[in-house]
Amino acid sequence: MINKSVRKRNLFYILFTLALIGVMGFSYLSEKSPVVGCKWWGFSDKTPKYYAYPEKVVVKPWRGQHHVFAIFMVPGAYLNDRQFTFNVQGEQTYCGILSYEGTTEAEGVSAKPGYYLMKGLLNTRIALWVISQGKGGELKQPTNWKVGYYSKIK
Repeated sequence: MINKSVRKRNLFYILFTLALIGVMGFSYLSEKSPVVGCKWWGFSDKTPKYYAYPEKVVVKPWRGQHHVFAIFMVPGAYLNDRQFTFNVQGEQTYCGILSYEGTTEAEGVSAKPGYYLMKGLLNTRIALWVISQGKGGELKQPTNWKVGYYSKIK
């Protein structure tokens, strides 16, 4: 009889400790700032601005780093803003970095003639935070992602 109550108490302590560690770990990770802050450089006030939405969005944060991204197609005569934005409606705007993917094909998306492809990488931590808030569907909406670009001919 005593052995059973000791086991129950030990099980309770173990579960309580694991829950506490989980809450503290999540709190620590959610308070860290994103790797990329939103910098509004790249555009001058006099430059006409244009925006592109992604051709493809991939959301697979459980596969690790670099598995939450969007593929953007930007006209070849234009320069991009070197970052993209992801908006959670009614909340915050997050930014991520862009990497050049070429003028042919990337992640199953073929560039139209005269265009180049950019891959926008969203921090996995941000994606997991959005999903944990119950807004994971917004990650898959192309209208929530955008990249700015402007003419390189002045």
